[in-house]
Amino acid sequence: MGLIEVNGIRVQAFHGCLEEEGRIGGNYRVDVSVEGDFSRAEANDQLEDTVDYGKVAAIVREQMAIRRKLIEHVCKHIMVALKDQWPQHRHWQVRVVKERPPIHGNVEEAVYTMVG
Repeated sequence: MGLIEVNGIRVQAFHGCLEEEGRIGGNYRVDVSVEGDFSRAEANDQLEDTVDYGKVAAIVREQMAIRRKLIEHVCKHIMVALKDQWPQHRHWQVRVVKERPPIHGNVEEAVYTMVG
């Protein structure tokens, strides 16, 4: 078994319940990990036998570009898209970090993590 992590995918997106978040946007980070049997990739050095980091980042950027109110909802859509791309890998984790959310007080980040 092995673990692949693609961490710190940075995007500007327009999620949030406030109307101004849809206009101004905010900064987000997304971390993705997948646990699975990567022994074929270890043995044969072929990209098709593993999870392509570039495709992971592209899927995240694609899903983050669709405006949604809640980061929980965003996270679910990222998870579904990743599982659709690589159905043979079952242990995924997606972490969406909303930096400096527009709430009262000095809050560094709001985070939602989904495991599935």
